Amino acid sequence: MTRVGFYVVQAAEQGHRLQVAVRLADKAFQQGHRIFINAVDEAQARTLDELLWTFRPASFLPHGLHGQEHSDTIAIGWGQEPQNHNDLLINLQLGIPSFFSRFQRVAEVVTQDPTSLQALRESWKFYKERGYQLEKHDL
Repeated sequence: MTRVGFYVVQAAEQGHRLQVAVRLADKAFQQGHRIFINAVDEAQARTLDELLWTFRPASFLPHGLHGQEHSDTIAIGWGQEPQNHNDLLINLQLGIPSFFSRFQRVAEVVTQDPTSLQALRESWKFYKERGYQLEKHDL
């Protein structure tokens, strides 16, 4: 069954969500995982693409936008079906994607803005009511 982790950032700015997503992707990649980052929209996906290139100057995170070259290890989409990914889903959308249950792990990034908090409280409730194993990580 899918394990779901909520990564709670003690800041309200949306930029913190992206930084946490990149940190999670880097850590998961170093552990050999394949990652699908589910961005809010194409603009956010392109911003994440740039952040992954510059995250750590001494490292390389092979990635690409959904369906593009290098997206077999780390793919960045914005609602598309993840194709060959089923290991780790980093979800940045405020709703639960229909394909979440195909993944072994889901990471939800929570910031302290009211919209994010409310949406992710609803997500927590959704997962819990359906018996998914939940973890909370305060950052």
